[in-house]
Amino acid sequence: MSGRHHIVVGISGASGAAIGARIVERLAEQPQCAVHLVVSGAAARTLHEEVGPDSLARLRDLATHTHDVNDIGACIASGSFSAAGMIVAPCSIRTLSAIAWGQLDNLLVRAADVQLKERRRLVLLVRESPLHLGHLRAMTQASEIGAIIAPPMPAFYLKPQSLDDIVEQSACRAINLLALPGLRANARQWMGSAPAPSDLS
Repeated sequence: MSGRHHIVVGISGASGAAIGARIVERLAEQPQCAVHLVVSGAAARTLHEEVGPDSLARLRDLATHTHDVNDIGACIASGSFSAAGMIVAPCSIRTLSAIAWGQLDNLLVRAADVQLKERRRLVLLVRESPLHLGHLRAMTQASEIGAIIAPPMPAFYLKPQSLDDIVEQSACRAINLLALPGLRANARQWMGSAPAPSDLS
């Protein structure tokens, strides 16, 4: 195993596929990262609809390794493979629920479960609204077993000028949540503000 960070990126079938695509793009720019991409069947359709018909092929070219979602014999299915962590972006409610309750019927969910059992970081960008109690319970269960639940909420306080700004910020924040040495995406940070005039004495 090289000294590179082997990072798994899962894209599942929820709206927001552009965020997963941007995460792959940003990680691929980092020479210390090896990207392991796994895309569900529903995600392939969402990428086509939301990002473009050539988007999946482009992401496969950017990734260091692309794994078939049904290949349960892939290296990322084993805890003996020293992945540095995993991001699922977007994370559908179906994928969230499967991770939360150990329904390991495909490689994406199995790879996520490996991160949890090996006590590695698993970041889930859960994409659904509004949420019913079943969704919330699945989030609670996933959080209790070690996942980081990070819905891609726009950082309005940073005054985004475009949808691309929101996608970029969400992707970079997710990468930074892996907290890996030497890996820092360029997420904008809130640096505080001057007091409002009414707050001045």
